[in-house]
This record gives sequence, C-alpha cells and structure tokens, in this order.
Amino acid sequence: MNLLLLAQAAPESGGTWATLLESDSMPVLIIFTASAIIAVTSILAGITKQILIGRTRERTRQEVAAYVAEGTMTADEGERLLNAGTKNHSDSK
Repeated sequence: MNLLLLAQAAPESGGTWATLLESDSMPVLIIFTASAIIAVTSILAGITKQILIGRTRERTRQEVAAYVAEGTMTADEGERLLNAGTKNHSDSK
C-alpha cells in the first residue's frame, strides 16, 4: 500500500489529544508516563551522586598531597587518611 491509500483509509477524526484524553487507556498512559519520569529522574540522580563522590574524593587526595608536601603530615598518615572508610584496608590483619 502506498501512503496515499493509507491516508485515505485513516479515520477522519485523527488521533487528537482530546480523543486520547477521553479514551479508556488514559490511566495506563498516566502510569507509564509517571514510571518513565521516575526512572529517568532516579538514573540522573544516581549519575550525579557518583560524579560528586568522585570530585570530592579527588579534592581530598589533592589536599592530603599538599599537606604531605608541606610537611604537615607524614606520607603514612596521609595514606591512612585516604584509606579510611574503604573496606579493604592494608592495615587490617
């Protein structure tokens, strides 16, 4: 079938928003739309959280390196400080 025949076979009313809002499938459409919005928002929030964690961790490493370089703390203290909070410590035996 060519496009002209498809256009002639289409109903006159078309698929307007008014007919969609009045249809019986509106609750299903609302549920799927809300689910999609929640999913996209949660994915973006997770990505943003990981970016912020990475930036903060790098800033902390730079500050500890600066303290070690100026002699305020030793390299061992800096290493322990950077490893604090991680689950696999090299100090734990």
